[in-house]
Amino acid sequence: MVGGAIGLVVVAVALIISNIPSETAAIRDVFPHKPAMVSPPQASTLADNDICKTLVEPQGYTCQHYQVTTEDGYTLGMQRIPAGRSGKKANKPPVLVQHGVLADAALYLVSSPEQCLPFILADNGYDVWLSNARGTACSRTHTSLSPNDEKFWDWSWVELGTYDLPAFIEGVHNQTGKKLHYVGHSLGTLMALSAFSTDFKQIDMIRSATLLSPIAYMNQIGSTLLKEITVFSLAEPTSMKNLVHLSQMIRTGTIRKYDYNTSENMKQYNQATPPAYDMSKIPKDFPLFMSYGKNDYLSDVKDVEVLLETIKDHDKDKLAVQYLENYAHMDFVMGNNTRQAVFEPLMAFIAQH
Repeated sequence: MVGGAIGLVVVAVALIISNIPSETAAIRDVFPHKPAMVSPPQASTLADNDICKTLVEPQGYTCQHYQVTTEDGYTLGMQRIPAGRSGKKANKPPVLVQHGVLADAALYLVSSPEQCLPFILADNGYDVWLSNARGTACSRTHTSLSPNDEKFWDWSWVELGTYDLPAFIEGVHNQTGKKLHYVGHSLGTLMALSAFSTDFKQIDMIRSATLLSPIAYMNQIGSTLLKEITVFSLAEPTSMKNLVHLSQMIRTGTIRKYDYNTSENMKQYNQATPPAYDMSKIPKDFPLFMSYGKNDYLSDVKDVEVLLETIKDHDKDKLAVQYLENYAHMDFVMGNNTRQAVFEPLMAFIAQH
């Protein structure tokens, strides 16, 4: 199968950080150019309407650009595909499609239309919405901060689940007046899992959630992977804090909020250690579809099994789990037979909910 590169890079950087005793000066030595941000050597420039104009409309689909603003001031870009290639308007519920780490919505659109999830959904009658997390090319503005400010990059996946995800969901719901299906890949699954396990008011706006290459527990990632890393060109930047947070998860094997240090944790959380997320708190009657693969270095099989054990009391008719023997991390987005292996079972699941 194709497409393990981005997953390997994330693992590599997180492992490097997880083995650095100090997460301050030492990190500046590893990434001296800008400690607040990890920027790919050839970052995407597909801002604003460019995803529509460059990747969607040339394939014969209508594409509309929207913006939403988060509670903490980030302006985020979204792309909507409201009809299939035939021009027939969607007659099924909205589907919100969220990318993973070091990527943006463009990642879902680089294969042929017959193999791209957004186009497949649109051709099957769904109203497709693509979301772009803060820091990506079309989500790089703020009501008061500049991307050149370190504070602009002061976030991890916690903020993505706390602020970005609600803004996306409310944006779709406000525009359509309908409950939506959610599809997340990689970090997009952690955004959802962390949100769903808390007092997440927007969950009533969601019909189901599909989690491709789910990331929750990350204790099984091994340092031998560093030997397999070469140089890759990534799609989009992320914050250094986000990668440090992932490295903390690798070290501890837990899902907690960001660990500053004891004194700062007391200020932030009123306790010495960061609060933990309890995945068993996800509503048991909430429809979930999970798909994971044997060759996935970021969503390790044993880690996914820990997650499944944690939610073992989930209503059996509301949880569908798929295991693919030969799939790596990016195969769930752009594999050679992903349509047949993943997307068709995905659509069968959401059609039931």
